[in-house]
Amino acid sequence: MLPPRLLWRDPRPIPRFNRQEPVTQIVRDPSFYEPGDEDDCTTFGYFCQAHGRDYGHESCGEGPHLIALHCQEHGPESMWPQPLMLMFPEGFDPRLSDAQLAWVREEDDTVQA
Repeated sequence: MLPPRLLWRDPRPIPRFNRQEPVTQIVRDPSFYEPGDEDDCTTFGYFCQAHGRDYGHESCGEGPHLIALHCQEHGPESMWPQPLMLMFPEGFDPRLSDAQLAWVREEDDTVQA
């Protein structure tokens, strides 16, 4: 139902003096591991593909960032949309249709329950 590659960037105004912006998160990618219910991965971090190193606030480098969730066990991993992504769905690229967004919110409610 969702596109195979899905990106998200916070659509709110970028802080003027934050050199870490803009940050684009890879939500889904066909080459990434797709976690399932049986996965109990516990060690995650973010990896900046634009700079080729771990991403940490104010520690990756200057300029645009393209970050992916990185599982210690599986490598790059598709991540479920985080609450901030659902609060600001206009940041998705490609844009989600109303039906896709409704489905994502429904799935998120199921995961949260």
